[in-house]
Amino acid sequence: MLDLACGHGLLAHLMLLLDDSSPDALAVDTRLPPSALILQQALVNAWPRLKGRIELRAGRLEDVAAREGDLLVSAHACGALTDQVLAAAVAARARVAVLPCCHDEVTCDAGGLRGWLDVPTAIDATRVAVLRAAKYAVYTQTIPVEITPKNRLLLGEPAQ
Repeated sequence: MLDLACGHGLLAHLMLLLDDSSPDALAVDTRLPPSALILQQALVNAWPRLKGRIELRAGRLEDVAAREGDLLVSAHACGALTDQVLAAAVAARARVAVLPCCHDEVTCDAGGLRGWLDVPTAIDATRVAVLRAAKYAVYTQTIPVEITPKNRLLLGEPAQ
């Protein structure tokens, strides 16, 4: 499991807690907050089964090698970072789950839909179209707006 644009790496930890079938996770961001290791230690103290299973790494997303069978996740990867996560998943034929945010009409593709849809919806609809064109089964959901106003969840897996 790869948590890209991970911030503190919380999503990687939560994913392994929710699905213990994944042996390990790599959480990558260009810069890890100093508190990332403190948070990791607190989570390991509370759930010892996480010990040694999550690597926090400062680095570029482009330098992470996804493989078929991986699950790429990202929560609130700003603007075109979400598109990078999707492209990495497609290139590897890996599963993907993203919670997009910061829809930037300059760096993101609205697919020519701005005349019909607001910019964030147009960008996310285009992301769905890109995944479908890459022969992905796509699932869309929302999470409660009380959790986050950027609440559209986009999931994809290579179609069989």
